Amino acid sequence: MARPNREDDRYASALGRFVLAIVILFLLAFFLLWRIDSPRVERVRMEIIDRVIPNFEWATAPLTAMTELAGSFQSYARIYEQNQELRRELLKMKIWEERARQFEQENARLLDLNRVRLDPQNTFVTGVVLADSGGPFRQTVLLNVGARDGIQDGWAVLDGLGLVGRISGVSERTSRVILLGDTASQIAVTIAPSGQRAMIVGDNSVLPPVEFLEKPDLIRAGDRVFTSGDGGVFPQGLLVGQVVASTTGRLRVNLAADIQRLEFLRVVRHTPQPAVESPGTLLGPRPLARDE
Repeated sequence: MARPNREDDRYASALGRFVLAIVILFLLAFFLLWRIDSPRVERVRMEIIDRVIPNFEWATAPLTAMTELAGSFQSYARIYEQNQELRRELLKMKIWEERARQFEQENARLLDLNRVRLDPQNTFVTGVVLADSGGPFRQTVLLNVGARDGIQDGWAVLDGLGLVGRISGVSERTSRVILLGDTASQIAVTIAPSGQRAMIVGDNSVLPPVEFLEKPDLIRAGDRVFTSGDGGVFPQGLLVGQVVASTTGRLRVNLAADIQRLEFLRVVRHTPQPAVESPGTLLGPRPLARDE
């Protein structure tokens, strides 16, 4: 039983050596054919290529598809990296855009401060808002100007658009400003064009109410509100805002100042005019001299 197996093994080994020799001779001949530099051999090579290569398209198709797929993945990776880089650049641009908006708003407020028309007799000191020192029932802010800058209690405070409040509390380097919406704020105003006198009384809201009107029927929404100067606390003619009507019909003031975004404030140095306490003499015609 062992003898046939040995004969089969010998036959297989001999056949394998023969096939290997044939393959080696074929490759050697193919190599020599491809290396011979002759016009006739070149025509033979081109004929072989034209007959063999089209028949191998089915074999090369998977390799071609894999190559294209690999190229697509590489392109996708490059596009993903570019997308991530664009996202980072977009984030940087948004940061710069926000900074530009802040600078634009700051510049607009400073320009508005320069446009405020004040009485030539009233000078001012410009300060920066340090913090909001108010609470749920109190509306105040702190300024970086104080007694060393000549600030006094009661002086009016403006932003670039209108009246903000008044000074209430002064230290050496800082001062506290009570805003118009604070419950402790009460200012005398004049409503144009009717000329009605009234009081703006804070109620801890952004739209303080108008109180003590003699003739409310003469007031219309949109009428402008200015300080009246009564009592000598505030200068006369500072813009406060415009009259609006609430849902309940109560008259309120839409403040001209942007109370929610206070950065730079102007403190008006105001010296009240002396009151006239005694009547003066009447001015009559100059008496004629005897020789006239």
